[in-house]
Amino acid sequence: MRRVELLVPASSLEVLKEAVIFGADAVYIGGDVYGLRAKAKNFSSDDMRKGVEFAHERNVKVYVTANILAHNEDLPLAYEYFEELKDIGVDALIISDPGVFSIAKEVWPEVEIHISTQANNTNYGTYNFWHKLGAKRVVSARELSMDEIKELRSNIPDDLEIETFIHGAMCISYSGRCLLSNYFTGRDANHGECTHPCRWKYHVMEEQRPGEYLPVYENERGTYIFNSKDLCMIEHIPELIDAGIDSFKIEGRMKTALYVATVARTYRKAIDDYLEDPKLYEKNMPWYLDQISNCTYRQFTTGFFFGKPTHESQIYDNNTYIREYTYLGIVGDCKDGLYRIEQRNKFSVGETIEVMKPNGDNIEVKVKRIVNEKGAEVESAPHPKEVLWIDLGMKLDKYDILRRRED
Repeated sequence: MRRVELLVPASSLEVLKEAVIFGADAVYIGGDVYGLRAKAKNFSSDDMRKGVEFAHERNVKVYVTANILAHNEDLPLAYEYFEELKDIGVDALIISDPGVFSIAKEVWPEVEIHISTQANNTNYGTYNFWHKLGAKRVVSARELSMDEIKELRSNIPDDLEIETFIHGAMCISYSGRCLLSNYFTGRDANHGECTHPCRWKYHVMEEQRPGEYLPVYENERGTYIFNSKDLCMIEHIPELIDAGIDSFKIEGRMKTALYVATVARTYRKAIDDYLEDPKLYEKNMPWYLDQISNCTYRQFTTGFFFGKPTHESQIYDNNTYIREYTYLGIVGDCKDGLYRIEQRNKFSVGETIEVMKPNGDNIEVKVKRIVNEKGAEVESAPHPKEVLWIDLGMKLDKYDILRRRED
């Protein structure tokens, strides 16, 4: 059995730390350039260096995305950027463009390169092509079935790794190569500026009747014709392992710390339980399903793994997330019996909230005290990112997450 890696996204240094604490084997992040999430916070060089140090102290790897489909003007800066990443000491680069690949190899010959799903990696010939050029890993296209991945595994070298998305948002375009955003807004999805037009509501306008908008009905439920359910493979860990996948990849480089921690913790436990005893994995399935639904999601699908998706994989009546919990903050240092947090959403003294711990525990507590930075007792703090000191009547650990269940 091949070793399985849990690969988790991070949009910021704060989220990276939570991903590491809540069970990631590796984290993938974006820098200020060359990644496909321009609207994500992304990492400055200083934060990237701190993140790599934090992860490496806990034996977790850090991969950096450089997977834009590059134009001529993108290439000169790549030399300087890869020199910088080499100095920081990241563990791998995620690349889709052959020109960018060549520059990375020239600047940093020994670097581990992973070929992004943007490169449309749908067959073992493509995998072997990249392996001969020196790639360590190839990320499979989301459009591959489980049987195709198994066949692929049997036709590539043992030392070439397969990375596959197993959870998160699905794209309406083939392996993320979408032109709708560029067409509608001039913002290029393949340069990291996607405006997510697949989540918009559409109408039809007949040529001879301009301004008369006709609703688009796939059926009676609505008009969000491009809006896919989210991928979730928590019930299929055995099949994923049997297929020979090396890295289980979570989508979500623009998600909150609460989302990342929830998904990482759930898949971490599911993988570990299955490797310890398949019967333990089956026994704990209700817990996994309950926990994975605690984060925001658009209903779930198994994508292409067991055949091409049908209309059942789409959501036609809305484009909103289901949200069962609200993210309140992350526990920081302790002083005089109070714990520091940077508040993300409002909560009040006397309110019941939950402490979410990396080991799987969710502990209900009542907020006993809130003290602001000036040392004044307050009933609540209405301003996001306000620094507070709180007493929840129990010992907390640094990096615990606070959340509130919504009705």
